[in-house]
Amino acid sequence: MLAKVHSAALHGIDAHPVEVEVHLGSGDLRFVIVGLPDAAVRESQDRVRAALTHSGFAVPQGHITVNLAPAELRKEGPSFDLPIALGLLAASDQLRAPGLADFVMLGELALNGMLRPVRGVLPVALRAAGDHRAALIVPTGNAAEAAVVRDIKVYAVGSLREAADLLEGRIQPSPHTVDTHRLFDHSDDGAPDMAEVKGQESAKRALEIAAAGGHNLLLIGPPGTGKSMLAKRLPAILPPLTLGEALETTRIHSVAGLLETGHALVTRRPFRSPHHTSSDAGLLGGNAQPSPGEISLAHNGVLFLDELPEFRRSVLETLRQPLEDGRVTISRAAGTMTFPARFMLVAAMNPTPDGKMPTESASSPRDIQNYLGRISGPLLDRIDLHLELAPVKFRDLSAAAAGESSESIRDRVIAARTRQLARFRSSASVVCNAHMGPRELRACCALDAAAAGLLQAAMEELRLSARAHDRILKVARTIADLADAENLSADDVAEAVQYRSLDRQIWS
Repeated sequence: MLAKVHSAALHGIDAHPVEVEVHLGSGDLRFVIVGLPDAAVRESQDRVRAALTHSGFAVPQGHITVNLAPAELRKEGPSFDLPIALGLLAASDQLRAPGLADFVMLGELALNGMLRPVRGVLPVALRAAGDHRAALIVPTGNAAEAAVVRDIKVYAVGSLREAADLLEGRIQPSPHTVDTHRLFDHSDDGAPDMAEVKGQESAKRALEIAAAGGHNLLLIGPPGTGKSMLAKRLPAILPPLTLGEALETTRIHSVAGLLETGHALVTRRPFRSPHHTSSDAGLLGGNAQPSPGEISLAHNGVLFLDELPEFRRSVLETLRQPLEDGRVTISRAAGTMTFPARFMLVAAMNPTPDGKMPTESASSPRDIQNYLGRISGPLLDRIDLHLELAPVKFRDLSAAAAGESSESIRDRVIAARTRQLARFRSSASVVCNAHMGPRELRACCALDAAAAGLLQAAMEELRLSARAHDRILKVARTIADLADAENLSADDVAEAVQYRSLDRQIWS
């Protein structure tokens, strides 16, 4: 007999419908899975047999053929265990479920018939809802993740037996629901706070500007000046994720298997800090089967690269295209996939190989130049703010008064972002100043005579590129937004220029 069950396969961060066709034929006992399965899918036959036995079902005899259609789409992972098992039960008349075709299902079977969570459930739920499927059956550990999609009923099951009882109507559980508004009502108690940073007021100002406009930031200073401490507190002053951003971020983390069991959404902006020994594939994503890398896992959040010159230059150069486009495209023999990668880049580095300032370093000028030369000019041009940090003075370290809290800084950041959202409401691709293109720059960054003259003098004196010119305008626009100013002033441009002068002073 023949039975058909609906499931889905992941391709990048998207899910594609898969029909699981199960045919029982006569002849010697044989279990064949076709349709481009990987090793984990082929091994499901052994898990399914054991799960059927321990769940009180009979293992069908004869020639069993399982076809995963469409055949040209590669199928990966153990999520097809549940649909294969239920397809076998339906084909052998052990499961009588007239509405079987209305359900999409996935889950990994333990040998005793219990269900384990799988990755990529949120993309499957979104695709099933888009295809107007009636319901989705998932392991209990994935129920919250799937239930954030409101256009489809989600049923959580803990075992193969429970899934069969649900389909036959012997149990009638209520669909799993999640209050998405409550998911964002988390407390920031215990999170790193900007008030803990002693001194470094100019650095705090730069972080506020970066957060308000979504700008990239480079921190340069000797060890102990607080570069990493400041970077780790940047997420606390960023605006909270919107539901749309949370869904997109969660899709990536779910596909990568990083979403914690039982969690519905990623509700905090990601902060990714890969080690400087990371490879191209680790940063961009890839391997034989393309998967999200660190820059995609940092989507809608922060990518922090500490000890920037210690990264291989080839790895750093791969950042140039994602920084411009907000996405990364990976081509492999298995196919081409595009992952979102709209992140804030925050980098930190020492000014010299021995960590001291150039005037105090024992390194030769050539060694210093070679060290700094590991970072190319085109990459520096894509970093909006360059900031030099000096050692913190004793009076600042010993001060009893705490600095300004992350909460108060974030309030100003949110107010500036709100102005930007209103300004760019007609553009779907621009949500903050850092994303502005030439059209938005012309419309939103007009300069008066004084500001234009100051910018011209800075361009000529510092020999800045055209890209640096646009970055200065974007930063100046953010500075004006923080001051609730409609037009750019010469002071806004002057402050923006000072964040660009560092690369020409040190790299020249």
